[in-house]
Amino acid sequence: MARRYDPQVRDRAVKMVLAHLGEYSSVYQAARVIGPRVGVGAESLRQWVVLERSRDMDVGGGEQRVETKRIKELERQVRDLSEANEILKAASIFFAGELDPRRPRR
Repeated sequence: MARRYDPQVRDRAVKMVLAHLGEYSSVYQAARVIGPRVGVGAESLRQWVVLERSRDMDVGGGEQRVETKRIKELERQVRDLSEANEILKAASIFFAGELDPRRPRR
């Protein structure tokens, strides 16, 4: 029979595995070590981690992750700054022409 885990326990266990993933050769090995510490089966924990990692990489549908929101915000900032830069370039070209001593006065 499938056991239901508290969502907080699940989230904590997944975060622990992701935080210590570099110390182990695979997700399964990390889940085998960390799972018993938090009272979760290794295979369940491994599946949760795989699901969480796939959600983080899923930019398309579903729930937007924090990283995806941050990337979109940074892309918007880059676009706004590029537009402002183009405006400043055009203004500097205009005023450079106005101040050019070789240009005839009207």
